[in-house]
Amino acid sequence: MSKEPHEMSAAELSAAYASKELSPVEVTETLLGRIEALDARVNAFCLIDAPATIAQAEASQERWMVGAPLSPLDGVPVAVKDLLLTKGWATRRGSLTVDANGPWTEDAPTVARLKEAGAVLLGKTTTPEFGWKGSTDSPLTGVTRNPWNLKKTPGGSSGGSSAALAARLSPLALGTDGGGSIRIPASFTATYGLKPSFGRVAAYPLSPFGTVAHVGPMTRTVRDAALMMNVISASDARDWFCVPGRDADYTARLGESMKGKRIAYSPRLGYARKVLPDVEALVAAAARRFEAMGAVVEQVDPSTDDPSDMFQTLWWAGAGFLLGDLPEEKQAKLDPGLRKMAQEGTKIPLRTYLAANAARGAYGSRLRQFMERYDFVLTPATATVAFDTGQLSPLDDDGRAWMQWTPFSFPFNLTQQPAASINCGFSRDGLPVGLQIVGRMFDDAGVLAASAAYEAADPHFDKVPEGF
Repeated sequence: MSKEPHEMSAAELSAAYASKELSPVEVTETLLGRIEALDARVNAFCLIDAPATIAQAEASQERWMVGAPLSPLDGVPVAVKDLLLTKGWATRRGSLTVDANGPWTEDAPTVARLKEAGAVLLGKTTTPEFGWKGSTDSPLTGVTRNPWNLKKTPGGSSGGSSAALAARLSPLALGTDGGGSIRIPASFTATYGLKPSFGRVAAYPLSPFGTVAHVGPMTRTVRDAALMMNVISASDARDWFCVPGRDADYTARLGESMKGKRIAYSPRLGYARKVLPDVEALVAAAARRFEAMGAVVEQVDPSTDDPSDMFQTLWWAGAGFLLGDLPEEKQAKLDPGLRKMAQEGTKIPLRTYLAANAARGAYGSRLRQFMERYDFVLTPATATVAFDTGQLSPLDDDGRAWMQWTPFSFPFNLTQQPAASINCGFSRDGLPVGLQIVGRMFDDAGVLAASAAYEAADPHFDKVPEGF
């Protein structure tokens, strides 16, 4: 065996279980040991329940021993973001306002599907309070750090999941994405994250931020994300937006050629003002790689409209709805930035909110029509690389400033299209840069296929941060 267990992908672990080279218990104990030894450096996990995790691994091991695994992910460890309900484990959402005593009697749909597939839950990963921002720190769990540079943020709001992946503490993780919260941390940590089409992966309870919020896989390789999608894309009646049934095998198109694919390359989406030169250069090189694969790449913007105002209205209003009525003793425990956003959200007039929803519909319609001419859109995943912990933005501390360095992510929460971030290289300072690949609505398999083609042309997934 050429790799240590913690270095292996989910697909490799599954093959090793089938050949009896490794056992789920052996792998789980290895990862729990790494978490104990290394997680203090990054603070990726906020809950570990080793006895429960080992019990799941032992049950999986028995199934593999008799040749009856529940799925290819049986026995593969997965980390769960602490916004997703997990039966028997507290889901504190990064907040001192959430009672740890629960009751915690339900699994979120994605957690339930992974359990049914035999995956081993390693623990819960950190998030900014209620997932409100693109860096990961909270009053409850403190600061989470980027394994590539411990002075930097791993992004957010799925920063604990991305840090766990990059530090080789888990091969798989679940994230949520309301404005880039899967793709931002994937970009900052050289991991892979897919925001599926809205409704493709069931979410329950519905996010207080509404129909911009998605749940999806975070991994180190594209194939592992496809394997996760095979499991978590099953429908769940608790989510009334969920697309019925399970889509086709997401691994089936991973070898698909990009020859003849029509790709729109948009370095600024028509309105982004500031993009780090290293980011712009690496993403331009990534677009040229698609050309070398035979794709027809055209530099064109899907729209010149800046959707920041409509997104801000919807996001701030969601925070106001969620937290505006909390008693003062709980308000005082909130992240000050979140509290300010919620207070502003409660003041948004109904007419302004309805106008933002109408504008969103028109914007989504324009982008759907644009996608009739193209298979994919390529953009930077973020306008910058990871910045110092403790900052809301590398630009300034204005609550709105985070939209200036995430101009490429939140538009596709508004349109609900599938979008992924895959590493396309490193800045001169050695920090990861993400390429965003956006697809047509419900063409999640196509986004995975394009991601796999890029991964094969420019592989980075085996690169490991120093010390991990």
